[in-house]
Amino acid sequence: MSEFTNHKAKRVEKLVELFRLVIQEEMTSELVANYQQVIDLAGPADVIEVVDQLVQLQIPMPQLKKGINKALNLLNKPLQEFPYTAPTSGSFLHALNQNNEQIDLRLKAIRPLLKEINQGNQLVKSELKDKFTDLSRIDLHYQIKENVFFPIVEKYLPDYRCLQVMWSFHDDIRRNLKEAIQLLDVADFDLKKFNRLSGDLFFNIYAIKFREERILFPIVSGIVPENELNALIAESLEIGFPFVSPEILPETADSAISELSGEVDLKTGYLSADQIRLVFNHLPVDITYVDENNKVKFFSTPEKRIFRRTNSIIGRDVKNCHPHESVHVVEQIVEAFRKGEKDKASFWIQMKGEFILIQYFAVRNEQGSYKGVVEVSQEISEIRNLQGEQRLLDWIN
Repeated sequence: MSEFTNHKAKRVEKLVELFRLVIQEEMTSELVANYQQVIDLAGPADVIEVVDQLVQLQIPMPQLKKGINKALNLLNKPLQEFPYTAPTSGSFLHALNQNNEQIDLRLKAIRPLLKEINQGNQLVKSELKDKFTDLSRIDLHYQIKENVFFPIVEKYLPDYRCLQVMWSFHDDIRRNLKEAIQLLDVADFDLKKFNRLSGDLFFNIYAIKFREERILFPIVSGIVPENELNALIAESLEIGFPFVSPEILPETADSAISELSGEVDLKTGYLSADQIRLVFNHLPVDITYVDENNKVKFFSTPEKRIFRRTNSIIGRDVKNCHPHESVHVVEQIVEAFRKGEKDKASFWIQMKGEFILIQYFAVRNEQGSYKGVVEVSQEISEIRNLQGEQRLLDWIN
């Protein structure tokens, strides 16, 4: 066997070459034979490094995802056969695998209904809608990965950019699930479009499941201490597992954190750390602060958060906290603030029947030096509808 197949760097180089040919749609069955040796030896670590390099080439995400799907199909057999130790029962990764098993059961329950509706039985539309709605709880699985799991992977895995691709697939699945459910709810049912959405959903959900269990989880379990992984259970329970919820292991339960005595001089008053936290958390807005090094340093926890945050985000690079498709805009905003070109950026969206105002403000010290960004998000439907006046004394009446 040639020397390059035994050398990881050369093997990865050849795999990157293979993936690029697939992405560029230049791969043929004849050419595949030239790469069969590296295909047969490919393992999870190779795939993670290859995808990391491809992301850095800034290939458009739709093209990259399509190519990765095809290329990984070539690597299916060696990845399936790669030695793999299942996670310990009760562990964080075991909980994710348990939920994957439940996702698989739900997909299998949907298959016969898809067959019936394609045979002309429109009466199963209601049942299909119920089952797709139940399946949409998969979003919680992806939220746990994005907000709790991915930050610790980034901490230990230098080649973490594969997570950006996985996140983009999550968004595809969310979008297709929502659209499929909407189609099942209209009288003018478009079977062709529904079949396309269903096909994409099955393919992508199973593809992500495979990539979790046969690529990402085995690598993570080998580089991240198990106690750190299991400590993620508590934060994940705050989000909520979709189908199976584990118990918090005794050794991972959070210990009480003692408060420092004394107060903080805020120049316009003195407050304890507890008072500062209470003030932030009683404001009717989501606040997130990113420092001058682009690291998330703080977020508030009001009674009703608009966008989900967990403690795992603290210390995370802000560019890793956004989907790949929008992260370039965030980077442009931050750079404009850093250069002093802008001090504020405002956006507004409609989400779940609410009108959300999202604002970014540059943070500068007394000397005008850039010290980061504060993001403030607020539901403003009530504010938009205000008319006339209501003075302070009117409240009493």
